[in-house]
Amino acid sequence: MGRSVTVHYAAAGGGAGSFTPILMIALLFGVMYFMMIRPQQKRRREAESMQSNLGPGDEVVTIGGLYGTVTGIEDDTVLIEVAPGVQTRYARPAIARVVTRAELPSEPVTEDADTVKE
Repeated sequence: MGRSVTVHYAAAGGGAGSFTPILMIALLFGVMYFMMIRPQQKRRREAESMQSNLGPGDEVVTIGGLYGTVTGIEDDTVLIEVAPGVQTRYARPAIARVVTRAELPSEPVTEDADTVKE
């Protein structure tokens, strides 16, 4: 009879341990979110930002590894010059990265006639 009392006591006291599997599953989802989902979202946002900021003169690499210079931009496509006189059209998402950005034209320096000394 002492044996059955022990079994019932263990079954009744097991209520506190039933939260452990739920806690482990929640912890697993939390780790997966911070280790996999969140960094992937950040990379996607950075790629979209890079692709939306493309401009003529930028040297880019496509997903396929083709290097070229952006010569024109339309809504969803980019015109890339891969060799002198050879232009190809790519979808914006096909641009993997920008190798070098085109330099913005600097303001021309104008000298006033009053400040020029002869």
